[in-house]
Amino acid sequence: MFKQLWAVSLMSLQTLPQRIGASSVIVIGIAGVVAVLVSVLAMGAGFRHTLADSGREDRAIILRGGSDAELNSVLTRSDIDTIGNAPGIAKDADGKALLSSEIITVVNLPKKDTGTDANVTLRGVGLKLTEVRPELKIAAGRMFRPAVRELIAGVGAAGQFRGLEVGSVLHLRNADWTVTGLFTSNGDIHESELLADVDTVGSSIARSAYSSAVALLASPAAFTEFKDALTTDPQLKVDAQREPAYYAAQSKDLSKAINVVGNTVAVIMAIGAMFGALNSMYSAVAARGLEIATLRAIGFGALPVLLSVMIEAVFLSLLGGVLGALLAWALFNGHSVSTLGGAFAQVVFKLTVTPTLLVTGIIWACIIGVLGGLFPALRAARLPVADALRAA
Repeated sequence: MFKQLWAVSLMSLQTLPQRIGASSVIVIGIAGVVAVLVSVLAMGAGFRHTLADSGREDRAIILRGGSDAELNSVLTRSDIDTIGNAPGIAKDADGKALLSSEIITVVNLPKKDTGTDANVTLRGVGLKLTEVRPELKIAAGRMFRPAVRELIAGVGAAGQFRGLEVGSVLHLRNADWTVTGLFTSNGDIHESELLADVDTVGSSIARSAYSSAVALLASPAAFTEFKDALTTDPQLKVDAQREPAYYAAQSKDLSKAINVVGNTVAVIMAIGAMFGALNSMYSAVAARGLEIATLRAIGFGALPVLLSVMIEAVFLSLLGGVLGALLAWALFNGHSVSTLGGAFAQVVFKLTVTPTLLVTGIIWACIIGVLGGLFPALRAARLPVADALRAA
């Protein structure tokens, strides 16, 4: 049987150039399905990667108790003072707590590609910013000065929005702000933001309270002690989370939505590609009717014929899957996009085509090939020899 299967399969694949039109329908159709699937899922992977890089295990974010995001949290100056004295927080050389009190607000900036306004986060940060977030580096220009309407822009935001060049002046919140520098932050969510002095931002929006506090801990193990001290203090009503846990929760809903949309679109396209494969493989079986009948007449079994048709369908689908995966990687991997991220304003991130997504796309292609080749293969195996010879 295996010798017959090898002979029939080899003959089937060798005749593919003679059926290039029908074969191309399968390859191109499945390539389109895989390219769309991988590119859409790459959005979710890129978004999760951006938010995952935003957190460190030895850094905690403190919000008002019951708040699930910085935008709806309020901390008083008294809260900040108490948090800074909690055990487990890291200290600088002068013994001061490495704590950044922060204010979050949203401003509008025009996008480069469309010119339409979009929300961008303006984050007021404390003087301990670079010690609390050592990954933040100035890529161009200089750091903003406190008590002056100056800001620095993340390189992600600068790539998506107009007016964020070093030296530019932005009219935000009824005041002019000067962009003094661009910064990188290991590709995390903060590269989508504008950073300025917390008190200056607070005065510009007439707000004396803070949105959150970010604390660098003495060690990851110190988090439990730090959190217990805050949550058991009767003067406070706050909640402390490790940064990775906070950003994972913020990205959960959007990542789920992206995956649902991606899989739904892929299923719809896969159904179309499967019917295309069915039609093409039925045509291939009809075109090879005399060949299949001759093979059966000289002693070839029905099973090798059935499997040879299945192998041809899977082979064409595999070619389409590989082509679609390569197209998705070449066209979309690393491409910057921005999206609304639930509790966030516009989040700039890069599509990330991972090896897992490439393998997933190819597996989808093979499944389509199996389903699309099954019924034509059964027809070929059941084709009566006499009827096929008379028809030829």
